Amino acid sequence: MNSYEEKLSSLFEIFQAILKNTGVYEDPGKLFKIATEIYEKFMEAFRGGGMKEAAFEVKEELEDLENTELHIAITGETGSGKSSLINALRGLKAEGDGAAPVGVTETTLNPNAYSHPNYPKVKFWDLPGIGSPGFSPESYLKKVDFPRYDFFIIVGSTRFRNCHIELAQEIQRMNKLFYFVRSKMDIDMSSMKRDYPKTFSEDKAIQTIRDECNKNLLNFKDSSHQSFLISSWDLAKYDFPRLVETLEKDLPSLKRLAFLLSLPMFSPEFTEKKKSALKSHLWKISLASAGINADLIPGLPLACDVALLRWSMVAFYKMFELDDGSLARKAKLAGKPVEELKAVMKSPQEKEITIDLVIKKITNNAKELFPPSLVRSLAAAGVSFATTYLMLSNFLNDLAEDAERVRKKALEPIALGRPPFYSSFVGVGDNWLIFVLVFILGFCMCGFAVLVKTHWNIIVSSSGSCKAGSWPEKH
Repeated sequence: MNSYEEKLSSLFEIFQAILKNTGVYEDPGKLFKIATEIYEKFMEAFRGGGMKEAAFEVKEELEDLENTELHIAITGETGSGKSSLINALRGLKAEGDGAAPVGVTETTLNPNAYSHPNYPKVKFWDLPGIGSPGFSPESYLKKVDFPRYDFFIIVGSTRFRNCHIELAQEIQRMNKLFYFVRSKMDIDMSSMKRDYPKTFSEDKAIQTIRDECNKNLLNFKDSSHQSFLISSWDLAKYDFPRLVETLEKDLPSLKRLAFLLSLPMFSPEFTEKKKSALKSHLWKISLASAGINADLIPGLPLACDVALLRWSMVAFYKMFELDDGSLARKAKLAGKPVEELKAVMKSPQEKEITIDLVIKKITNNAKELFPPSLVRSLAAAGVSFATTYLMLSNFLNDLAEDAERVRKKALEPIALGRPPFYSSFVGVGDNWLIFVLVFILGFCMCGFAVLVKTHWNIIVSSSGSCKAGSWPEKH
């Protein structure tokens, strides 16, 4: 680790320590202290020069992250839930656009790649089913192009059999990562609750399944590999968070971050985890912005790369599933209009993040952080670094809060009276429903009037009491 990296990478911890139990705008004194501390750290890191070179180095690291490829292989027996897991990891359901086909029969004959909607370089591979008569792990891995994948998830829906263990041993022999996943936990819990309504205990049922899975894996020579119990319908339950933590430890840094950023926002804890992972890289964006392609900000003695800052802020929307595409998919899954999800957001919409807005945010932050008289006496690069670092940090906080609000709104039950086909009109709003109801009501009333008049004409014609086609006179 370079000396500047060692100093600047600790900014997140310093920031958190100063902010403990206090919001960033709740105490102006703390805000100034944070800005001054960040500025001093920056100046200390480059007291002997080298800022420009360091900026180019971190810019390359940011580009490496953007170009990092991750290939995740999902394998298991036919009908074990491989495709459902792939869809869940991509934030989709079976009927979503680009979703992996789901079925009880084998729908995968060759390896099929499914790119993440927001991260095309993150690919989930649906591999052909295992366990057929004469199954050979060695020939199977050769057929599916074994070297291509970064790690394997071996899925079983009832129990792990010899075919799972033999495949895992062959993967291990070839020095690749793999993880046993026991799927369809939601189905098992529902069945056991129905079968044993009086004595059912979810905790005991989970432990029973866990013990059975571990018993099945006793024949596997590496006892450190345990199974993860998951439900593709609810990633927040059971062992999926533990699987994420395990992968965090096992994957190299860039692939680890690519994996984390690609995952859907499935719980408040994961929102915090993703926010923390991003905040640990903010200093790189601020350093690159201050040291490369920096343009003067009107009215301020500081310069930064506004285009890079805007690009980063727009990327954050995708990472928190707040971009237009992600919101549309989430709304469709929830059966709600997309405006209903956007309405709970307090940050600007993704398309509103313009160069002018970024400049405005930088200007406002600089004026709040440093008195004008002080700014003129400080190094422009240091002020730019501190200002953009805090601006991006606060922006991330706001997006993380929005992500939680959107997640909770999507999980709320659909209002009573809303028709089941309502979700087909995602994005149209509620006015269409009012219009349709008024139109139907008007049509029925007109039809009723015509029917009454026609019926009356028939009566009067047969009775001869008045002229056909006329209404009776009042007496």
